[in-house]
Amino acid sequence: METSINIQMTEKKAGSITKAIQEFGKNLFGFVRGKVKSTEDAEDILQEVWFQLSNQPDISNLENVSAWLYEVARNKITDKSRKKTNLALEEFVSVSDDGDFNFKEILLLDDSSNPELAFFKELFWKELQKALDELPENQKEVFIMNEIEELTLQQIAEQKGENIKTIISRKGYAVKHLRNKLNYLYKELNN
Repeated sequence: METSINIQMTEKKAGSITKAIQEFGKNLFGFVRGKVKSTEDAEDILQEVWFQLSNQPDISNLENVSAWLYEVARNKITDKSRKKTNLALEEFVSVSDDGDFNFKEILLLDDSSNPELAFFKELFWKELQKALDELPENQKEVFIMNEIEELTLQQIAEQKGENIKTIISRKGYAVKHLRNKLNYLYKELNN
């Protein structure tokens, strides 16, 4: 009897999935296709959506199947975009011998034709600004003058009327702090 109930539940579930595919498949595919670069990507995402639907214990418990399907599709599109972003961004950002990423390379990236890169660069700028605001003013100033305004450390020392070693030390503390604060972005690129 238990086997009979399981078969009935499986047949009911299959019927619900088939109904959802017939009812929402075409429009859902159009939605996904409009947000990804290729038909193959859209088909892959849609397949993942249907798979996730098939893993639902009881489809009839979903309040709004359409809304659920579109939400899952949006999440899958985002996941796929993140994976591609990570791969694309790795090509643009290099790592130094000590395992840290290069600030200057990120700041100078041309993101005009790559929306994922533009998003990452915008996020990086916001996080950089927050991390810079945490620094003592003299360290922040040296970092900005050197990395953004492209003055040499010697030029900064002369401008400030301070010892070059002091300027080097400030820059070193700033870089160490910023690397600690921003290293998670680099790690996120590699996941």
